[in-house]
Amino acid sequence: MGLSAARRPIAYGGAVPAPVAAGPPPRWPAVLTWQAESAPRLESARVQVTERGIKAAGRIVGAECAAHPAFNASYDLLLDETGITRRLSMRSVVAQGERQLSLSRNAEGFWLIDHGQGPRRAEFGGALDVDVVLSPLFNALVVRRLGLHRGAVDVKLPVVYVTLPDLTVSGAEHHYTSGAHGITAVTPLGTVAITVDDEGFVLDYPGLAHRV
Repeated sequence: MGLSAARRPIAYGGAVPAPVAAGPPPRWPAVLTWQAESAPRLESARVQVTERGIKAAGRIVGAECAAHPAFNASYDLLLDETGITRRLSMRSVVAQGERQLSLSRNAEGFWLIDHGQGPRRAEFGGALDVDVVLSPLFNALVVRRLGLHRGAVDVKLPVVYVTLPDLTVSGAEHHYTSGAHGITAVTPLGTVAITVDDEGFVLDYPGLAHRV
């Protein structure tokens, strides 16, 4: 899938770096943009935060490199007022063609996954959140929903994991801890200290991307 390099654990020589000071939160709606650290890749999204939830429309563009082929992917994301993911639509394009994905969660807690050949249903262990690999925006969803940027939390939870650029969907487990040390996440990308702003949106995800 061309993602093996992106899945390698991030090494810190046995220590997690201290997070830098968080910047001021953006005013909504806002366009948030991240630049990858070790790959030619950008993500930019228009984010709207209201009392009714979050809407985000974004695009990730990557040039060919060891981590992935050249691709561009667009997404539309909707979260409800509690921070639970309700709907995600994605389109990914590579030289060989394109793929589409529709992902939604119903009131019974089932996820409907459709790549254009008809929907299938899955539970993914009761997951309430979606993580799109290579995307800093999606790392903010759990942070905000659980208030990791506001207090001490230690939690393991299931997520729906979407890869790029192939848009495969599977279940994964993430482990988050937060407190005076900042926020640490253990995901399929490895273990990393995430720096977020006062609203919980990622400023720096070492080894992945930083906000510009």
